[in-house]
Amino acid sequence: MKMHFCIPVSQQRTDALGGRYVLYSVYLDGFLFCKVRYSQLHRWNEQLRRVFGNCLPPFPPKYYLAMTASMADERRDQLEQYLQNGAMLRHQGCSELCSGPVRLAVQRSWPFAGLLKSVCRARLEEVTVDSNMLRSDVFVGFLKLVQLDTFSITTKRVSLDIFLPDGRSIKVEILTSDTAERVLEVVSHKIGLCRELLGYFGLFLIQFYKDGQLSVIKKLADFELPYISLRSSEVENGKVGLRKWYLDPSLDSRLMDCRAAVDLIYMQAIQDIEKEWTKPTEVQRQKLEALQKEDNQTKFLELSQEVRHYGYVQLDPCTCDYPEPGCGAMLSVGNNEISCCITLPDNQTRDVIFQMNRVKCWQVTFLGTLLDTDGPQHTLNQNLELRLQYNEDSHWQWFVISTKQAFLLSSCLKKMISEKMVKQAAENPEMQIEVPEQGKSKTYHSQQSQMDHIHQDFRTLFISRLKGNAN
Repeated sequence: MKMHFCIPVSQQRTDALGGRYVLYSVYLDGFLFCKVRYSQLHRWNEQLRRVFGNCLPPFPPKYYLAMTASMADERRDQLEQYLQNGAMLRHQGCSELCSGPVRLAVQRSWPFAGLLKSVCRARLEEVTVDSNMLRSDVFVGFLKLVQLDTFSITTKRVSLDIFLPDGRSIKVEILTSDTAERVLEVVSHKIGLCRELLGYFGLFLIQFYKDGQLSVIKKLADFELPYISLRSSEVENGKVGLRKWYLDPSLDSRLMDCRAAVDLIYMQAIQDIEKEWTKPTEVQRQKLEALQKEDNQTKFLELSQEVRHYGYVQLDPCTCDYPEPGCGAMLSVGNNEISCCITLPDNQTRDVIFQMNRVKCWQVTFLGTLLDTDGPQHTLNQNLELRLQYNEDSHWQWFVISTKQAFLLSSCLKKMISEKMVKQAAENPEMQIEVPEQGKSKTYHSQQSQMDHIHQDFRTLFISRLKGNAN
């Protein structure tokens, strides 16, 4: 599936010799990731092709004469698509496996922060993330370098606090150039977490509030540098936290032989109840409290499996257009569903559940101004929407959710799709497919007919639309 890269802003700059060049502001999951020149990306593409061949997506060609405005827009579109598809290789020696290609349609009306509508159709049967590329030195090395350069940070030893679900923090000694994957390895070694279980956990950017509440802002990508992401995010009282990263509660069973893993999911289960993200009945609450007093983690987690919204990711209060525009909503995402508690205009509430097997596609939309007097802003969290196309009563309808956590919600939807594919593929050993999991490659088998069913139900669409006026 495509990564949440977009290039909404580019600026004309002048180098030391008076030559002019374009600097592209690249955002990942709604946050400024880096600023790069075309020449840097061009050299990176050549290095990748020497290692991985011609299965990479097309790279925009060089222009030896001055570019027109339309040519500049086209290059930005192509660079954006290249980054979104950069780690996605076609199966079977780059052969086409489906009739419809990945598409990108763009429309703009201003030169910098104009109207940008990027439509990326990622068909699951056509491409998959190449975990070998994602973990390669040439891929990660370049992304590390541009992050350091963009924020003018040198490589040096620093201390970083990693917060656990029970509120405690672990101080780890890292390099500013260490990736999230590397930092997670350091943390796991310090707490005794089995290395083979790293794929079930992740590092997250979390905002803590004075009243004790918290908000999960985003999951850090494996190639992100947590030290830089934290400093550059502009999130007030933001911290890096360790949380489990799977949305199928039944996967708890795979972690029960590792004491550190059990400790972590136990802490998070307690936290989720305290924050009222998980909603036990009164009888369940009494039983859970008794088990907690006994420190019976295994029984506590077994009972938690029966609790409503256990293992879900809860978003901050937001608004939606169902059943009418402007309704308040609380969203919990997990176990192949989006559970919504919707507040109607008359203050009555209605519970609505969107099952993932009835979702055709979704899109993330941003409407706002990116440029200010100091250059591009560091975050796209203003006026974000996620639009979901859903089959209700045999009709496809759009459901619009306005939330600053739209990219996190999109990541959760992709995660549920990935877990669904893994589970169904593992049940059928006749066709080999590769499903990436947290930077690691796992091989499964499946019948073609079953995979076709998955592909039909879980086609994904990622749209970034940005509207504003250049200064």
